[in-house]
Amino acid sequence: MGSSFSCCGSEKVEEVPTSFGVVNNSWRIFTYKELHAATNGFSDDNKLGEGGFGSVYWGRTSDGLQIAVKKLKAMNSKAEMEFAVEVEVLGRVRHKNLLGLRGYCVGDDQRLIVYDYMPNLSLLSHLHGQFAVEVQLNWQRRMNIAIGSAEGLLYLHSEVTPHIIHRDVKASNVLLNSEFEPLVADFGFAKLIPEGVSHMTTRVKGTLGYLAPEYAMWGKVSESCDVYSFGILLLELVSGRKPIEKLPGGLKRTITEWAEPLISKGKYRELVDPKLRGNFDENEVKQAINVAALCVQNEPEKRPNMKRVVNLLKGQESEEKKVSVTRIDSIKYTEELLALDDEPSDEELDDATASYGVFSAIEVQNMKDPYNRPQFKKIG
Repeated sequence: MGSSFSCCGSEKVEEVPTSFGVVNNSWRIFTYKELHAATNGFSDDNKLGEGGFGSVYWGRTSDGLQIAVKKLKAMNSKAEMEFAVEVEVLGRVRHKNLLGLRGYCVGDDQRLIVYDYMPNLSLLSHLHGQFAVEVQLNWQRRMNIAIGSAEGLLYLHSEVTPHIIHRDVKASNVLLNSEFEPLVADFGFAKLIPEGVSHMTTRVKGTLGYLAPEYAMWGKVSESCDVYSFGILLLELVSGRKPIEKLPGGLKRTITEWAEPLISKGKYRELVDPKLRGNFDENEVKQAINVAALCVQNEPEKRPNMKRVVNLLKGQESEEKKVSVTRIDSIKYTEELLALDDEPSDEELDDATASYGVFSAIEVQNMKDPYNRPQFKKIG
């Protein structure tokens, strides 16, 4: 980043150099007084969402800029680290499909991050929340969201130095601007990858349902984990279903378990969100589903990288390279992991305060890796 953290009272303006040697748009350090005034004293009426880390508030600055302010709970070493990581990553990235940094505030007991406000909130709110009944996401918008989100992840994996693994790709972390263009957000769990390192073993953080099996069960993290999460997101976009559904009798079913038999039989129309009422491009549906199936393969080596995902979704692959009907070769989460699932209830999703992509992510207990593959580098 351009500098170390400063006190909330500072009004210094910073410029963030990118990895390409150019200077990004200016961001600045806000005073606590400014943010307090902008959010009407962090009023509940201004609250956009709440999670385990704290709350997000809508605000308007004195010069008329609409902002979203993430106000973290009482600081501890874990929260301090996540705050530092998010500001560090936000200071490095600049892409039209990534939610960038507008500024931050640091005081003795306050940590706040300031973003641009996204008027259409999150993808979650449109698929499962209070906007779902309005069906504002037609097929074209869904494909644009898929491609834009994929391009944002491609930038993180390939175009910024060091490369970045997001580690928490999910519908609530895809925000939508006034034109429904997607911006991938929330870099609190992001991992910066040193040059020459392709895999790490680390403490598991994320949201069950989106977690790649090698990461959820053994803590093996790589760019391929983001690819897996994107595949789940793509299935969710097409089908309108949640990554983990609660069935009668307390049973739970993942979206891959639901989709697998339909994909293997080529029943693509049955995979599409019924709220679209048949208004979709069947060829695009088939390609999107097959791309998703590739992304959620059990073995990381079988998944495409994000560059190929973008090319496939845009139809830029040559005919001989295009994917055809495929199967989802996936494994089930163990019962221990499913028991930790804390997906919000339908009542919570209907609540307007659960819309800005700020649900608390679970921390999954590490399990013994039965394969103990040596190619994953252990990071302390």
